[in-house]
Amino acid sequence: MYFRCGLTLLYKSLYTPIGRTPQPIWDSLSRSLVLSPQRRIPEFNSFVARTNTCGELRSSHLGQEVTLCGWIQYRRQNMFLVLRDFHGLVQVIIPQEESAASVKKILCEAPVESVVQVSGTVISRPPGQENPKMPTGEIEIKVKTAELLNSCKKLPFEIKDFVKKTEALRLRYRYLDLRSSQMQYNLRLRSQMVMKMREYLCNLHGFVDIETPTLFKKTPGGAKEFVVPSREPGKFYSLPQSPQQFKQLLMVGGLDRYFQVARCYRDEGSRPDRQPEFTQIDIEMSFVDQTGIQSLIEGLLQYSWPKDKDPVVVPFPSMTFAEALSTYGTDKPDTRFGMKIVDISDVFRNTKIGFLQDVLNKPQGTIKAICIPEGAKYLQRKDIETIRKFATEQFNQEVLPVFLKANRNWNSPVAKSIMEEQRLGLIRLLEIQEEDVVLLTAGEHKETCSLLGKLRLECADLLEARGVVLRDPALFSFLWVVDFPLFLPKEENPGELESAHHPFTAPHPSDIHLLYTEPEKVRSQHYDLVLNGSEIGGGSIRIHNAELQHYVLATLLKEDVKLLSHLLQALDYGAPPHGGIALGLDRLICLITGAASIRDVIAFPKSFQGHDLMSNVPDYIPPEELKPYHIQVSRPADSEAEKSLLNHPPHPES
Repeated sequence: MYFRCGLTLLYKSLYTPIGRTPQPIWDSLSRSLVLSPQRRIPEFNSFVARTNTCGELRSSHLGQEVTLCGWIQYRRQNMFLVLRDFHGLVQVIIPQEESAASVKKILCEAPVESVVQVSGTVISRPPGQENPKMPTGEIEIKVKTAELLNSCKKLPFEIKDFVKKTEALRLRYRYLDLRSSQMQYNLRLRSQMVMKMREYLCNLHGFVDIETPTLFKKTPGGAKEFVVPSREPGKFYSLPQSPQQFKQLLMVGGLDRYFQVARCYRDEGSRPDRQPEFTQIDIEMSFVDQTGIQSLIEGLLQYSWPKDKDPVVVPFPSMTFAEALSTYGTDKPDTRFGMKIVDISDVFRNTKIGFLQDVLNKPQGTIKAICIPEGAKYLQRKDIETIRKFATEQFNQEVLPVFLKANRNWNSPVAKSIMEEQRLGLIRLLEIQEEDVVLLTAGEHKETCSLLGKLRLECADLLEARGVVLRDPALFSFLWVVDFPLFLPKEENPGELESAHHPFTAPHPSDIHLLYTEPEKVRSQHYDLVLNGSEIGGGSIRIHNAELQHYVLATLLKEDVKLLSHLLQALDYGAPPHGGIALGLDRLICLITGAASIRDVIAFPKSFQGHDLMSNVPDYIPPEELKPYHIQVSRPADSEAEKSLLNHPPHPES
């Protein structure tokens, strides 16, 4: 009874209707924490020495006395300098009068990128000297006082976006790279989107923001995990790949709607879209189905989407895994452009061409093609040869270029054997125009689709390199991919199964009976969210029945159920139906900003090889510090070369 009354009082205080006066403590919290609808403009100058930011001053500020703090961007002829902060640039006039000699000395002698504080008056620029390219280009600051807050040594590179720098240099001096306008934009946009997501989930839909442990135990399946030693001999923690088990346990605990900006860890090679440590928007709900999760995420993205981008249109289109593979050759298709895979087996059903006939006589044999618009105009013979070589080396399949309307002397010999009826059928199916080229291949369905899917993207790259616009960078094409297989055959042992995603994913209701007879045919209740050809989120409805979860783990996946005894026990104590999703925040922001890598949207990322070039980690730990953890490291012999390497460690990406 007390518990129920306590919760009631808590919710009443948290959700006081508009117009009523809350308790003083909540009034104070709401002023400091809640985004008030009446006040949308943040106060950048509270609690600090400045009166204004460099980027906010306009003609409306003429005559005002201001104090600015920032970095010296550049200086010209000791007459004026440009001062920069996170908000923008402003021109500062260096006084030339004898009485202001001390101010002139500070501003003229301070090296570029030194930090200064100036006070003065906002005045108009002389007629004809306005700069329409600068938001502050109509005004300048007539300085009265100046203080050098910190001088800057010679920089390893200029703090300008147009100055090209190697990524290794940028990562080594990341604190300098963060001063660039692009990095400032990326990180501030990220912050704004996360704040809007919190507002949407917690304030509008009653989610609870809960932190889950970072030190956990090994999880069966999935990616490799980082291990952390403990002081108990032979015992280790693992850093979680995701809070998957914890969020399911929170549902068992009756939290109902959970959300977290979660740090996750995977011990795998870093790629342009991967990091050993990364961030995801982690969500779980009770009493929900797939449609409910999808609607929530569509609303979340629509609500938090940046105002300087075209608005998000919902609902997002949906496609089955089988359809995505057949049409685009991948489970994360870029739907901004066509060049779809087309099955042309029926066109060649009665063909006299020997190898095509042989393929069609096999059980899974198929003939497929993609049409490259104006490929004959933009692709060169060497491009086609590169494509054919790739297909042979990577897929052990032949790809044939076919020109049905354009005349090219490097046309495939197969084209000469195509009968008129087949030619017309291909033109109709592929909607072939003048100068189009067809890439044709034959083989097993999955392999053929995968090959053409990769060639589709490769050809798009080639065409865009020659000026053809196929993938509009301003267009954001979302897609749900559903009905994935629940299991896949293991690569090292095709006779055994592994989870296509993770072992907690529920089977499709229509396929549950197949679990006990043909588990390889079972579809899952997993769903991926794809944006412009990149997977930005994935989730599923979970198994909430302990008996079914035990069967999947022990019988089908042959995993050690002891590792998950806590979860299996929890599912036996009245676990509600539940499901969730995780959005990859780094990848999402990377796509929105158009960054070349997710490293450009993370403040302090690891390098391509998983190293921190700024602090030079991973690093050695002295044996005496390892002793409490009962660990002894076998290091390479201390040769002279290795000693030199330790004293002067190279930067792997330089």
